[in-house]
Amino acid sequence: MTLGPVLVAAGGTGGHLFPAEALTKELSTRGVAVELVTDPRGKKYDGDFPAQAVHQIPSATPSGGSLLARAKAVLTLLGGTVAALWLIGSKRPAAVVGFGGYPSVPPVFAATLLRVPTILHEQNAVMGRANRFLAARVDAVAHGFPTLKGLGSGIKAHTYHTGNPVRPSVLAAAKVPYRVPDDGTFDLLVTGGSQGARVMADIVPPAIALLTPQERVGLRIVQQARGEDQARVTKAYQELAVAAEVLPFFSDLPTRVAAASLVIARAGASTVSELAVIGRPSILVPFPHALDQDQAANAEELAATGAAQVVRESEFTPQWLAAALRAARQTPQGLASRAAAAQKAGIDDAAKRLADLVTNIALGNKKE
Repeated sequence: MTLGPVLVAAGGTGGHLFPAEALTKELSTRGVAVELVTDPRGKKYDGDFPAQAVHQIPSATPSGGSLLARAKAVLTLLGGTVAALWLIGSKRPAAVVGFGGYPSVPPVFAATLLRVPTILHEQNAVMGRANRFLAARVDAVAHGFPTLKGLGSGIKAHTYHTGNPVRPSVLAAAKVPYRVPDDGTFDLLVTGGSQGARVMADIVPPAIALLTPQERVGLRIVQQARGEDQARVTKAYQELAVAAEVLPFFSDLPTRVAAASLVIARAGASTVSELAVIGRPSILVPFPHALDQDQAANAEELAATGAAQVVRESEFTPQWLAAALRAARQTPQGLASRAAAAQKAGIDDAAKRLADLVTNIALGNKKE
């Protein structure tokens, strides 16, 4: 049976859009038309997102700020729900798939009111607040990590571990074997998420400076830095005579990950999942101020496999990092073992698994 259109709902960040994009491409190969429902941030990606149409629905985050700000956010979400009711009523989709964040709340909630089959996908190892609000109302909850914290009672019966869908460029990078850094060269990739991380600019160059000139021989660095930090980070490496490429954004990041001997990164769900699928050892520095501590939970999942070393930001000092880099360079076979552990933990067919679940739910056959 051919499915009618499927609506995917995702906010305008890579953490939500990347898995939504992977699912969209997989469903498209099966002849299923997919349309994206997003917020103003996501609308700017509509030229690149592979959906047949992109719809913008009002949304807001009703947490933090003043009581008045929260009240306005709730009213915005209600307005978004009304708009979503009209959209879903006119499109009559076979299913609505939400990828978390408050921009997914109006379309998924509206779909539950209209009794349209609904699926949530939680990328993180702890369920976010928007998904917790919706979880008891939907037909299925898919999750990216083996463990999903924050589940309410009665929800576990309709949860399914699919993994986090990754982009085709990640699957291509996963075919590149890990190069054991035992020839005197060492490729270090430093990334802090889509906007870069100030902590990486503050800590990594001073850590490299603590290494001896001999320990810096053969070191090659690729580092993502905020625009305002790019010049000072570049200058620091130039003064140390270390080969470095420093940019605010790398459009070919999966390729850079594949070329790395070691990756230093935050622990967003997409980052952790891509490190696992590609199979690279990492040092993870979870963002410490997240309300649900989702990055800490994500990092714990990868660390449990032996692939990642996790350090709290408060302990992530130049001295700590210099010692960690020194140890890594001295044990190249240990890095190779960590790379293998990462790839063993990766789920490279997550998009297919999620597409199967969406198809089954849409057709009324809940997956066992």
